[in-house]
Amino acid sequence: MKYFQTEGKLRMKAISREQMIEVDRIAMEETGPNLWQMMENAGRNLAQLTINLFGDDLDKKEILALAGKGNNGGGVICAARHLVNHGINIKLVLADENKLGEVPQYQKKIFDNAGGITLSIDDYHSTNPDIILDGIIGYNLNGAPRGILLEMIKWSNASSAKIISLDIPSGVDSNTGEAPGEYINAFATLTLALPKQGLEPDKTGILYLGDIGIPKETYNKIGIDYTSPFGKDYVVKLT
Repeated sequence: MKYFQTEGKLRMKAISREQMIEVDRIAMEETGPNLWQMMENAGRNLAQLTINLFGDDLDKKEILALAGKGNNGGGVICAARHLVNHGINIKLVLADENKLGEVPQYQKKIFDNAGGITLSIDDYHSTNPDIILDGIIGYNLNGAPRGILLEMIKWSNASSAKIISLDIPSGVDSNTGEAPGEYINAFATLTLALPKQGLEPDKTGILYLGDIGIPKETYNKIGIDYTSPFGKDYVVKLT
């Protein structure tokens, strides 16, 4: 059994992909919060972590947010909008806007209304970001990345940017920690709700845990004895 520890010395048992899927289902169907709320919480926490890590000279940095079609991408779109609202230079790249789900699409609408700039999939190659937010693939990785997702991962790794991954570095299996193909070389990772079994320090970089508002009862329903690690914070560091 794998455990992580907060700076406050609280031990947290890692969960599997299957358990996290069930936690999400129970939250959305029974206990709340719904997906709209969880995505908003995830994105805001990612934005805040970015500010915390690079805030001293963030106004001089160029940031690129890379979003796949799933909910992980939606969280990064949300983070990009929060950063736009705070006057930070960030641009968004979508793997395929036509395949965004309902909730990520709504996040894109808010991003647009905040004045956010979206680069085409053909144009981002000419950018030179200092920071990349990785929302290309989430915990539901299915085999080696391919197509445009593979291209985005390879381009990110070839850049000089520091990469912050949301939930798990894209291309890494959330159960095993193995990578069936190319994967993001993360400077830091903000995992969500509970740490995943596949989070390995050689792939995650600095590891943080973000609160997305899931209540204790949700975890109780699948037999997890949950103690909140957050205290007065919404993001905590894990080792």
